[in-house]
Amino acid sequence: MKNFIEKLRTEDWVTVWVAIPLLILAATVPAQIPKVPSTLVGEVAWYGILQLFAVVFVILYAGMWLLRRPIKGLFLSLVFIFALSLLAQMVATINVVKYYGFESVFFSVLFGLIVRNAWHVPDWMKPAIQGEFFIKIGVVCLGATIMINDVMKSGIFGLFQACLVVAVVWFFAYWFSRRSGVDRESAMIMSSGMSICGVSAAITAARATGGNSPKLPYIVSLILITVVPMIYLMPWLANTVLPLLFDDPQTVAEVTGAWIGGTIDTTSGVAASSMISGEVANSHAMIIKGTQNVLIGFVAFFIALYLSTRGEGNKTQAPSLGIVWEKFPKFIIGFVGASLVFSLLLNSGHFTVNASGKLIEPGVAKMFSTLFFSLAFVCIGLDTRLKEIVSRENRNLLKSFLVGQTFNVIFTLIISCLLFGLLKPLWN
Repeated sequence: MKNFIEKLRTEDWVTVWVAIPLLILAATVPAQIPKVPSTLVGEVAWYGILQLFAVVFVILYAGMWLLRRPIKGLFLSLVFIFALSLLAQMVATINVVKYYGFESVFFSVLFGLIVRNAWHVPDWMKPAIQGEFFIKIGVVCLGATIMINDVMKSGIFGLFQACLVVAVVWFFAYWFSRRSGVDRESAMIMSSGMSICGVSAAITAARATGGNSPKLPYIVSLILITVVPMIYLMPWLANTVLPLLFDDPQTVAEVTGAWIGGTIDTTSGVAASSMISGEVANSHAMIIKGTQNVLIGFVAFFIALYLSTRGEGNKTQAPSLGIVWEKFPKFIIGFVGASLVFSLLLNSGHFTVNASGKLIEPGVAKMFSTLFFSLAFVCIGLDTRLKEIVSRENRNLLKSFLVGQTFNVIFTLIISCLLFGLLKPLWN
């Protein structure tokens, strides 16, 4: 029993436990939850800011306590990170910024990078730099915005694309990186991160290889740095290319979502990028990305199987279905569970509609998701040294990543057009 409880205290599970109260608040008292203010003027704005900070602090404190991580210094560190995150979200609400499609995550990374690379990160600022922890909470909350009825619209096409893209991109990236002189472990980690779901997949692949590659921090930084321009590049490419291929706006939106969901490496990046292209694109993108995330455990299994047949990797752990479960990112269960529960609530008529015709309860869950994504991207910026991205030591890995990502963009475009642009309309 004790061992079972300990397994539920891993970061993947803890992020689910601490996200549940947020979803309960969103579903039961949405009108009482403040929004991120667009100004610092007035008592109402500051009252809302203090409420949101209190929510984040309680969630972070509870999570660190459950994970048995140091709690000392959390408050002061979180004040700074929360302030940068709040500033990023407020800048994103400026009309001219919204006009050009810049999301809060862009400014979150930017402000973090400025602090990290122009100055330095002092020790007092480090306790609350918990990027992965914040990302996973954001993903669980994001699940509450994905309704099952929307998922069913993609059906077999979304599943087929996710499986095909993950398989083809993974093997191409691995093959090219090995041809370019990248070591086997780093090639597997990079290929997994690129083809599946970014940081979580890279870390999972590192575990599957039997240890932590010294290249893992660099690969993680490379994935996250590349996500930022792609968040804005992909909607622009979709808006430029796809209307030339398809006349129906609905088809263009679905192909856009499938393309973005299959190419951008992180779930939060997919969410931010697809939002620029509209709700239909956002829905399809998150479905594709969610399906890809599910495949992470199976990729880890095949990595372990491959290494064991060659006498490499973790020799004490024979490949089995147990490895699939062990390596599977448990917070994805929270994502799916949130989607199921909120879909049931929607079908039972529990949700209310605001003056703009949007559902209030999922909207609050989305606000929580954006808030924690923004915190995560501030942490990512604070953890990233730009000069390491282009260092001579990592040049082959950088080249392999860029070539693999370019292949990913082109191949996924072709598959998205075939499945959602041609076959799906015929199927309907």
